[in-house]
Amino acid sequence: MLRARYLIPLVVFIVLVVFLGVGLTLNPREVPSPLINKPAPAFQLPQLHAPDKTFAQKDMLGKVWMLNVWASWCVACREEHPNLVELARSGVVPIVGLNYKDERPDGIAWLARFGNPYELSAYDRDGRIGIDYGVYGVPETYVIDKAGVIRYKRIGVVTPEILRDKILPLVKELNGNA
Repeated sequence: MLRARYLIPLVVFIVLVVFLGVGLTLNPREVPSPLINKPAPAFQLPQLHAPDKTFAQKDMLGKVWMLNVWASWCVACREEHPNLVELARSGVVPIVGLNYKDERPDGIAWLARFGNPYELSAYDRDGRIGIDYGVYGVPETYVIDKAGVIRYKRIGVVTPEILRDKILPLVKELNGNA
């Protein structure tokens, strides 16, 4: 009877340790998004560089494109930025920025300093559109197909490896060049 008293808590403890160990091996950047294979949430926002002009996700219908959520205050955005600049130079896929919870002058100055890979950046000052897209941190990147459906979401930095192994093959496939 004394053994059962100690054995049950020990077994429970071991099971918890196993679950914790498995959880620690998972990559939080690989969290599946409920938006994958669903239409991109509709929005219309002023452009960062031209506040009198707007941009809506529907403006990109008929094109495969990337939406990159960024901010001047985001340290990780600075890390991924050269990769986006290089991708933009290649002309493989249009990139639209979503300047998230930022001050307009700060975003404009940041792009002037580090280069502007975006066809344009929509200005989401209050983060309203970011909420619709499930953004909980920046950077985040989405690949959206010709019909306006989200096909890929990357939480965190877009690295050269992510571009090579995931984004570029997907863009090629969605454009019918597979």
